[in-house]
Amino acid sequence: MNKILFNILFLFISFSCFAQSTDEQLANYYFNEGDCEKALPYFEKVYNKNPVDFIYSRYLTCLRNKSEDKAAIALIKRQGSIYPNKLEYQVALGEEYERQNNTRKADKIYQSLIDNLAASPRIVIDLQKSFSALGKHQLALQTLKKGDQILKGRYPLHIQYAEVYGALNETELMIQSYINLLDYNPGMISSLKRIIPRMIDFEEEDNERFKMFQNELIRKIQKNPNDNVYSELLIWALIQKKNFPAALIQAKGLDRRTANDGREVYKLGNQASRSNQFSTARNAFKYIINLGTDSPYYYAAEQRLLNTRYKEITTLRNYTASQIQETIQEYENALERMPKNGKALPIIREKAYIQAYYGNQSEAAKNTLEKALELPKYNDLEEAKIKTLLADILVLQDDVWEASLLYMQVEKKLKYEPIGQEAKFKNARIFYYDGDFLFAQSQLDVLKEATTRLIANDAMNLSILITDNLGLDSNFVAMRQFAKADLLLEQHKYNEAFALYDSITDIFPDHKLKDDILMRKAEAFQNQGKWKEAIKYLQEVVDNHADDILADDALYQIAQIHENHLFNNELAAKYYFKIMRDYPGSLFVTEARKAYRKIN
Repeated sequence: MNKILFNILFLFISFSCFAQSTDEQLANYYFNEGDCEKALPYFEKVYNKNPVDFIYSRYLTCLRNKSEDKAAIALIKRQGSIYPNKLEYQVALGEEYERQNNTRKADKIYQSLIDNLAASPRIVIDLQKSFSALGKHQLALQTLKKGDQILKGRYPLHIQYAEVYGALNETELMIQSYINLLDYNPGMISSLKRIIPRMIDFEEEDNERFKMFQNELIRKIQKNPNDNVYSELLIWALIQKKNFPAALIQAKGLDRRTANDGREVYKLGNQASRSNQFSTARNAFKYIINLGTDSPYYYAAEQRLLNTRYKEITTLRNYTASQIQETIQEYENALERMPKNGKALPIIREKAYIQAYYGNQSEAAKNTLEKALELPKYNDLEEAKIKTLLADILVLQDDVWEASLLYMQVEKKLKYEPIGQEAKFKNARIFYYDGDFLFAQSQLDVLKEATTRLIANDAMNLSILITDNLGLDSNFVAMRQFAKADLLLEQHKYNEAFALYDSITDIFPDHKLKDDILMRKAEAFQNQGKWKEAIKYLQEVVDNHADDILADDALYQIAQIHENHLFNNELAAKYYFKIMRDYPGSLFVTEARKAYRKIN
């Protein structure tokens, strides 16, 4: 008997659930069809059993659609009684009276809700958000002011005030509200750094909101000189605005008011250097150095100053002979003060690189590196870096076989490390320069699987160059001349290299090396910091050899020049996008997409 009753009960519940499901499906079907007349009876049945917000909202829409005003009022009241803690339904009741042109009742409900607010931050914020959602921003503002009275400063409503003032176009009050949040809790600075970019367009040239924000922070700093959080926020904002010189002034002021150890200025110097704001970075590091050796950042600042000099020279490639000599002297002064051990090797390498490639002092650079190899051994990697650079300089001096021996030493010792693969690639180029194309290609084919993507790409490009051009003329004349010209280019003998490249196009006007020659000439101008001339040759590859293998490479190089050397992100983004659009199968697409997202 009990089993029979259980089965009957189970069937009854199942039937009820099925009926409920069917009613809801029909209600939603007719609603989606725009037939509220047929939907209403089903919504009524479903709502009576399950008054969730989704059903309530659609039911109310249909009642309004059919002008069932009394039923709409009754529904909202009922929903409010089911969920008495949700003030949004009380606000919705006022809105419904307002919709039915009964503004007296609507205003009475709104005012009652504000007057009878409970001393709960959640309830205050819920009511404010309910008013804001309906566009009733003045009522939202009244709610917040009432909330301030009853909460008695126990909970900050600054963000809510800012949102309401923003909706009311009270920009100055909005900004003040955000900044005043720091009065309550300085730890909220990280939250503000996420919120403020939604409020201020830092990219806009003449931004009134930024001026208001800056002025308000300066006023706060003057009024509360011991509250460092305002200075920190102003420094951050100036950096977002790319106004590094002004940020440095503030950072120095903050440093003097605090520990006076250079910490804030050091942080700013690093940010300026990363953003290629070299002048500001140098001034920041010099400030720390001038604090004296007692500053905990003294030696770090000294190294960062040198590194900034190095980065500035190698990035802009716009310098005078006296500036190079001054920089080399700064390196030598720093090295005199540093311990003679492996920790000095990165500084030594930078100095030697500048000597050889920018100071026309390859012999001095060679001596610098040879002495470095006599220092107490630091580790195999640092030694390999010194040997690789020394080999590069030997190539510069046309001592290619001595360079080859050094490359082989590095490769043998660190075969599976990136530095070892780089050495193997550079050694393969030695044989390529010498005209031993088959051996060079055998080495390059191994490197196509290199773990370092840059080396793998370089190896593949040189291998393809050899494959495509080796058999085009029976005596390899063009290819041998091209390889010799590449060596001259590596040695920065640009006029001699150009003469050899031009002789190829004169003797073999239809040779496939034509686009490669344009790329090499572009490389020569890039080495000299002549960016516009480089772009001209790269653009010629894109315009006249769009279907050849180097066109996407040329586009990528143009984009890189605009981003990293001319600092024109708008043009860089244009060329990155062109790679993604016109060359979807290119090896450069992934890097182009990353760069495009970063700068666009």
